Amino acid sequence: MGRASVPKVAILMGTCNGGRFLRDQLESIQRQTHPNWIVIASDDGSVDGTKTVLFEFLAMWGPEKISVQCGPRKGFARNFLELTCAKDIHADYYAYCDQDDVWDSDKLTRALAWLESVPFEFPALYCGRTRLINREGVDIGYSPLFRKPPSFGNALVQSIAGRNTMVMNESARRLLQAVGPTIPVVSHDWWTYLAVSACGGIIFYDPHPTVRYRQHAGNLVGMNVGLGPKFRRMTMLLGGTFKQYTDANLGALTELSHLMAESSKETLEAFYAIRHRRFPLWLPFFFRHDFRRQTLAGTLALIFAAIVKKI
Repeated sequence: MGRASVPKVAILMGTCNGGRFLRDQLESIQRQTHPNWIVIASDDGSVDGTKTVLFEFLAMWGPEKISVQCGPRKGFARNFLELTCAKDIHADYYAYCDQDDVWDSDKLTRALAWLESVPFEFPALYCGRTRLINREGVDIGYSPLFRKPPSFGNALVQSIAGRNTMVMNESARRLLQAVGPTIPVVSHDWWTYLAVSACGGIIFYDPHPTVRYRQHAGNLVGMNVGLGPKFRRMTMLLGGTFKQYTDANLGALTELSHLMAESSKETLEAFYAIRHRRFPLWLPFFFRHDFRRQTLAGTLALIFAAIVKKI
């Protein structure tokens, strides 16, 4: 498709029983300083007032600004991937959008300022930090600030940014379309980071937050700071859950092998060596290919998990 003079952004919104906060999110989208956008909402079986709110905004905005469809009812990741891979959705850029957050008015403008600097033939992914709010919308802190640059080695062991911050170009979206929506990955945001980094894409992590990420009891994925989340991550790592997630991600990556950068193929081979060889035989692979998490404590925990074969 030809590019518009003002790039078009398809805002891919997955909803399910989010009626209480949905108006706040939609109103924040309406306040965007970037004007050329459309919301494509996929409702995954809501039984509250979510669909009522969606159709209320459809009546106000019209079909040129919002469309509503039924989701596959196979979990939030599948719902988002169905939207991402849909062949009847066309735009210059694609933004993941949760139902219960609030966007700053310059969220899309800031993302596109970077994305427009990347030649369209290169897969490009913008993501970033978030400001945390409680259910009443009051600021309660920030998500972790990651200082190390994104990389495929990091993506294999950590998802650094939430889906609610991600905006990608058409070339990045085509990588996800090449595999399709039915792959059994745990989260579409981690998969997006993996796919783009594996195929030589360009990724920018913005330390300036433009999304207010609402924390409440109904969150499927919540706050990632504090002792509680750290304990849960350690339990997942040592209990085998992280290994199951890695198995799913590696299975999905095999579907992208024909598009993967040669350096990424070497990194992937090294990762398999770490998973299957005895310690300390795999230790040189670990440091040579930069398999690290964003904090020293996280990296040390990862090394221990590798020693006990839990990655």
